[in-house]
Amino acid sequence: MEQTAIGQANITSILFFLGFVVSTLGITYWAAKRTRSTSEFYAAGRSITGFQNGLALSGDYMSAASFLGIAGLVSTRGYDGLIYSVGWLVGWPILTFLIAEPLRNLGKYTFADVLAYRLSHRPIRTAAATGSLVTVLFYLIAQMVGAGTLIKLMFGLSYELAIVLVGGLMIAYVLFGGMLATTWVQIIKAVLLLGGATILVVLTLAKFGFSYPELFQAVATQYGDRYLQPGGLITNPLDAFSLGIALMFGCAGLPHILMRFYTVPDAKEARKSVFYATGFIGYFYILTVTIGFGAAVLVGSDIIMSIDKGGNMAAPLLAEALGGNLFLGFLAAVAFATILAVVAGLTLAGASALSHDLYVGVIRKGMANEKEEVRVARMATVGLGVAAILLGMLFKGQNVAFMVGLAFAVAASANFPALAMSIYWKGLSTKGAVASIYTGLFLAVGLIVISPTIWVDILKNPVALFPMKNPGIFSMGAAIIVAIVVSFLTKDPGAEEKFAEEKLRSYVGIGAE
Repeated sequence: MEQTAIGQANITSILFFLGFVVSTLGITYWAAKRTRSTSEFYAAGRSITGFQNGLALSGDYMSAASFLGIAGLVSTRGYDGLIYSVGWLVGWPILTFLIAEPLRNLGKYTFADVLAYRLSHRPIRTAAATGSLVTVLFYLIAQMVGAGTLIKLMFGLSYELAIVLVGGLMIAYVLFGGMLATTWVQIIKAVLLLGGATILVVLTLAKFGFSYPELFQAVATQYGDRYLQPGGLITNPLDAFSLGIALMFGCAGLPHILMRFYTVPDAKEARKSVFYATGFIGYFYILTVTIGFGAAVLVGSDIIMSIDKGGNMAAPLLAEALGGNLFLGFLAAVAFATILAVVAGLTLAGASALSHDLYVGVIRKGMANEKEEVRVARMATVGLGVAAILLGMLFKGQNVAFMVGLAFAVAASANFPALAMSIYWKGLSTKGAVASIYTGLFLAVGLIVISPTIWVDILKNPVALFPMKNPGIFSMGAAIIVAIVVSFLTKDPGAEEKFAEEKLRSYVGIGAE
């Protein structure tokens, strides 16, 4: 493959993209007329079915990192790119069996509601909202970088203008349509993405007689057996284990994923949501791996790296090689829809942490009316949109799957331990939970800053102070230990008394909203 249209304005992709934007803005207009109360703004009036929510969950989860990043990593690094797809998938059984049902029965709009059920409201909401916001911002960076790179290459716009365009559309979806608009944007995007990726895989396998052994043989012939063996991306086993821990448990600590369980009417539908989502996501990750290896053979890793050093254009380049300009245009528009939908979900999660947890729960001590809360949520949406635009510009050129890996490390360390222990351990005290969240948060972020990712790659220091690229095992381990030690030192009789009541409601859902 010598010539590529990537890097010039692609009329097909612009038309597909405009079609998506017009249809989703139409949905936003429809949703805006139905979004008045806090329940409608945060949780779509709890009117989404399990199947719809499963599609929306998979839409939320199949981000730019999944589609562009994993395919890019597999095409440029081989086997080790699979660490991300496997790690992201195995988090879902944890959600199914440990988190989905108690979360739906105990909470209202955010996972902080679950923590605050039996712990002191103000300190725990402050800590949980802080953990949510940091996770959301890390995740947003990855999506914005992916969006900027994609639009710059597809539409011939500058990276900065692309970032502003994404930020503006994202603010519009959330500001006017709330969770109802965001959910339907996710559903449409999930269907488009699964359909587009399936077509791409069918076209790829057709080149190899629909035989995976032939595809892998072609990879080995072109790049040697090392491409099909571990060690291309992560050579340290502890680093690989740490990354796996972060990806697996981070899934159960992502605010925008946890928030989706409040959109369904009851815990049964919440469980169904995860069942459907796991199926869609598992299927999608099989597709991305095939796309990655197919791109390595049919496009070539050198060409992929020359277009974008992060490897993020592997899937669009493969689409162009197999289906020409038309298919490239369609897939580019789908990838853009992917980013836009995920960014909208993240923004809504961040806005709910600021308005529902911090403003209503902490500043107003639960005394704000619904109108006031929705107004603050909309102001927070605009603030987060501007922050996302600025951060997207700052982190230009990073591999998006890698950036999301860092967001998962923060979610696994700051959010998951406190959430799981508040549901399952009677002895957890307020001070123990708060200490756990801050320990996980500061360790995860601090170790990421002094790791090779930021200390060497971005700050250009010669040697990293912390040698591992992913700190998940240390930051999450420390958060669990701190929660246990501090809880034993600071007994919380009130929280222990309410544990039996919490357990009953988490099992049977009596009193759940």
